[in-house]
Amino acid sequence: MRVDKYLWCVRYYKTRSIATEACKQGKVRINDQVVKPSREVYPTDKIAIRKNQINYQVEVLDLPKSRIGAKLSNLYVNDITPKEEFEKLELLKYSQDYYRKKGTGRPTKKDRRELDDWFDPEDDTEEKTE
Repeated sequence: MRVDKYLWCVRYYKTRSIATEACKQGKVRINDQVVKPSREVYPTDKIAIRKNQINYQVEVLDLPKSRIGAKLSNLYVNDITPKEEFEKLELLKYSQDYYRKKGTGRPTKKDRRELDDWFDPEDDTEEKTE
């Protein structure tokens, strides 16, 4: 089975064309070699996939005849991705929480409200009591 078709069948990519494009861009490796989309996949091959800033590592167990359900994917593929890769993703989420550097650009509405509250915290309490 072709590697792009296999990755689509075991649901690592939503469409086969996306899987083909990932192979063309060099994001898919079989046994540490960059492969073309037409490369054949055999059981016991180890596939490395770069997707969403995570380096997935999977082992081919068997070849499905066609696209399978998500619950059945573990019959055909063994995910051997180290846990450190998923921890990197968590760190990326925390680093992206702060959306812009201080002092650059115009303040957003949220920033302005926070500044108003910081400068005049007692004005808000007087308005609410009246």
